[in-house]
Amino acid sequence: MELFLTETSPAILLLGLGVALVAGVVKGLVGFAMPMILISGLSTVLPPDQALAGLILPTLATNGMQALRQGWRAAGDSVRRFRVFLVAMTAALLVSAQLVAVLPADVLLLAIGGPVVIFAALQLAGWQPRLPQADRRVEAGVGTFAGAVGGVSGVWGPPTVLYLTALGTEKTEQMRVQGVIYGIGAAVLVVAHLGSGVLNGQTVWLSVILLPPAVLGMWLGGFVQDRIDQRAFRRATLFVLCVVGLNLLRRALF
Repeated sequence: MELFLTETSPAILLLGLGVALVAGVVKGLVGFAMPMILISGLSTVLPPDQALAGLILPTLATNGMQALRQGWRAAGDSVRRFRVFLVAMTAALLVSAQLVAVLPADVLLLAIGGPVVIFAALQLAGWQPRLPQADRRVEAGVGTFAGAVGGVSGVWGPPTVLYLTALGTEKTEQMRVQGVIYGIGAAVLVVAHLGSGVLNGQTVWLSVILLPPAVLGMWLGGFVQDRIDQRAFRRATLFVLCVVGLNLLRRALF
């Protein structure tokens, strides 16, 4: 850790702590977007592989908090309900994480950013599509796509949120399901990037340092989220999705 602190300027550390706090607040409010905010903020001052390593442990810890907020039994019910999504996402994430050094992430980011912006903007304008609850083919397809993007970029939230929103998932359940899905994905990401070398004895300290502000932000965001109704939660989710999608397009094009 001393070597990491010696090689990293105080300004970079301070920026990282601030970004982690903001990411935690947003995640506590709508249940996602922490990896997007962390990777975007950290990438302005750090190489992409270090920024990706930095988001791994805060993402893992806050997703665990989110998944278990209503207890182990509720989390287990969510795992059973979305088991097809989870299996497909995990398999795709493990494979794509090994391609992080050779596969151009901008292609995947462009492919997901455009549809996310269009879909979220249309829903904010009043369009409300609905998917059938038991369409396993759609569930497997979205899970595969989310895992493929997540392994390369560390961001797998947007397709997951689009899917849950289209199902009309209730606020509390959506938060829990997101925590379960992202938590399992984050655990797999740890294993995958220990294998890829992105998370190592040097970069892990950045991830450890970002944990406290991320957890604090998560608590603050959750305090606000408990006090808004389903309609406000849905609109906040769609607004954050628009921002996420635009940011993905920015990363892909510029």
